[in-house]
Amino acid sequence: MSNFSFLNPFGVLDEPGTYMGDFYSHNFSKKAKEGTVILNLGPQHPSTHGVLRVLAELYGEYVIRAEPVLGYLHRSHEKMAEHKTAYGFLPNMGRVDYLNAIGWNWAYAACCEQLAGIKVPERAEYLRVISAELNRISSHLVWWGAFVLDLGAFTPILYAFDDREDLCDILQRVTGSRLTMNYFRFGGVGADGDDRFFSLIREFVPRMRERLKMYKALVTDNVILRRRLEGIGPMDADMCLRYGATGPILRAAGVRRDVRRAIPYGIYDRFDYEIPVAENCDNFGRYWVRVEEIEQSLRIVEQAVEQIPAGKHIMDKAPKPAWKIPAGESVFSVEGARGEITVHVISDGGKTPYRVKLRAPGFSNLSLFAEAGAGTLLADAIAILGSLDLVIPEIDR
Repeated sequence: MSNFSFLNPFGVLDEPGTYMGDFYSHNFSKKAKEGTVILNLGPQHPSTHGVLRVLAELYGEYVIRAEPVLGYLHRSHEKMAEHKTAYGFLPNMGRVDYLNAIGWNWAYAACCEQLAGIKVPERAEYLRVISAELNRISSHLVWWGAFVLDLGAFTPILYAFDDREDLCDILQRVTGSRLTMNYFRFGGVGADGDDRFFSLIREFVPRMRERLKMYKALVTDNVILRRRLEGIGPMDADMCLRYGATGPILRAAGVRRDVRRAIPYGIYDRFDYEIPVAENCDNFGRYWVRVEEIEQSLRIVEQAVEQIPAGKHIMDKAPKPAWKIPAGESVFSVEGARGEITVHVISDGGKTPYRVKLRAPGFSNLSLFAEAGAGTLLADAIAILGSLDLVIPEIDR
């Protein structure tokens, strides 16, 4: 909400941070209804950064109701899992969330490994952390550039994609891909990192730190950006927990929960890093948390590159394409770029999994928008939507 009171069309003065209750519950007169306009935001791509449709009801510049409508990109990933071998389903993970493919790689591979009792070699564990954190930085950079573009600033997205190109060069050396990466294998990773891979990382880390200083001066400390974000779109801890929000959105509401610490996995307990938490619960808090997470990911990558041991990148006698998951049930969670990714696998010992359930953080995070966007100016609603860091293929699956 804006940081000032305003007079709504019913002549009732609302205090800052309220949701214009008469509007939100639709307890208004027929005359007021006749004065509203229905506006479709999306599902065309230029409107919503993906095939998301937002059905917005407006009274002048104010949003009375904003209802997200999904289903334009449903691809039945979970159903496909029932018709593919566990190994054959691995490439699907890079296509659930194309900006954070490695996070989804890890969740599915580790879930099946947990069920089968597979132990990953030490070197592979380090390569998993390095690739996951580099992919997290890449995802946050795309969000940062696109979010600021939504607010009217064009230059930052050019810088963001310039830095992301360096990350793509690095990750391509081990994954063979720049976007829908399929790097993880049951029992390790698909390829080892060579000397050039590690030298590129050592060059990137200090360069990215210098860029973060420039980003701070150019964008973060910019008074125009601050006034567009501070005090807008409050989502406190209670609201986040009611809708099941996770990741940067929850941490921006003051809740220090990160799966890497809350439910430790891999070798994250070996690294020294902080969990950024904000207390202001607004658009700027969500912005700040993600920018700080880039620095923390750089810290993790730096430590992992220095500590990585010699050894194999995949276990001996790793599962082959026809491998069957042992009968049983397994659940595994990782901290993705958008929040908590959870994969639930049920196997009856057959050649394909009996059931695979994918828990996408974006779905829960998007659910906050209907409440947070009600009663705001349309321009502020767009800023709130952008602050959620939505990737629609992940939400629709």
